[in-house]
Amino acid sequence: MIRLGVLASGGGTNLQALLDACAGGRVDAQVAVVLSNVPGAGALERARRAGAPAEVLPSKGVADRAAYDLTLVEALRAHRVDLVCLAGYMRLVTPGFLRAFGPDDASRGCPRVMNIHPALLPSFPGLHAARQALDYGARVAGCTVHFVDEGTDTGPIIAQAVVPVLQGDDEAALSARIQAEEHRLYPQAVQWFAQGRLSLEGRRVRLDRCAPHGPSPLRNPPLEG
Repeated sequence: MIRLGVLASGGGTNLQALLDACAGGRVDAQVAVVLSNVPGAGALERARRAGAPAEVLPSKGVADRAAYDLTLVEALRAHRVDLVCLAGYMRLVTPGFLRAFGPDDASRGCPRVMNIHPALLPSFPGLHAARQALDYGARVAGCTVHFVDEGTDTGPIIAQAVVPVLQGDDEAALSARIQAEEHRLYPQAVQWFAQGRLSLEGRRVRLDRCAPHGPSPLRNPPLEG
């Protein structure tokens, strides 16, 4: 059972997916703390309803990003967090933060910061990914779970799920279908990490086929990074 620290800036639907998966026994983890940089973020109320500790560390007006992130690190360490999950966290984390949650023996060389992005990376990084896909005329969109590095959505890819772009789609409709896949894919990737099935070779994330406690069935297996 690993301990998750979730960083969120908004409504927290991916946080909710993690909370539900942990409560339902689909992920061998517990949400040890939820931190938000935005007072009043919906993610905070979701955490409180689930009985998970929730804290606010406001970032508005903070000029020293490195010092702010060290405060985050202290809060996460106070809750003995094994894996940090970014869930709609609207800030880039600093190198000092990434070093604090870098690879260790238990993580089999994998970074211990994970993110989900609503696009098939490396296409359409950054904000408004569904809008970018529509503007570009993409025939497929999707979502990507990846380990976090110092770039914007550039870390090693763990898993991806594909969503078709349908005739007449607008940003809201496409985003809703992508989000449904996010809520399935993120808990699955966290479970692989919890089972010790992930390892990193260069930029390629390897997934062992067998978990220590037997295979974990997938309803719709994602593309592996």
